[in-house]
Amino acid sequence: MRRLISLVAGAGLLALCATAFAQTQTYDDKAGGYTLELPSPTWRAIARPDSEHEHTEFVYGDRSDGYLRIRKEVVDAGTTPSDVSHRDHDLKLRFFSGYVEGKEKEENFVGRLKGVTSSYEYTAAGHPMLGRIYYLQADSRTIYVLHFTGARDKLMLIRSQTDAIARSFQLKQ
Repeated sequence: MRRLISLVAGAGLLALCATAFAQTQTYDDKAGGYTLELPSPTWRAIARPDSEHEHTEFVYGDRSDGYLRIRKEVVDAGTTPSDVSHRDHDLKLRFFSGYVEGKEKEENFVGRLKGVTSSYEYTAAGHPMLGRIYYLQADSRTIYVLHFTGARDKLMLIRSQTDAIARSFQLKQ
């Protein structure tokens, strides 16, 4: 009887794991030269095929719940992800309404590409918002920037998903 219960429990656990893995979607950006995994069916890609926005953006349900923009930065040799993070905070982000830099300005990040992350808070239309940015070094002259924004309470809830997306980000060979 114990053996039967163990077998049924194992089969149930295996089915649960298979369902969880089946929900992961792989996104292949042919123009951008990268792939990434979206850990939930709630994430969806929004193509912007106009001349101003030649990249794909991603939304978690509603744009205010979670929004991801990916950009490729071509930098001078020797420029680190930390350098790009400092530049973004100094020249762009600090001008947002209600901008507050994260307690830990930067954290090292290791996925398929190495880099740093930074977080900040701001307000939009009177609502508290959060930004989380992953600066991933592809080579000595290329840094990919994965910029997540959303309502502070909602983006904090999906932090494990933003980390998973950044860890799965890889260049196509």
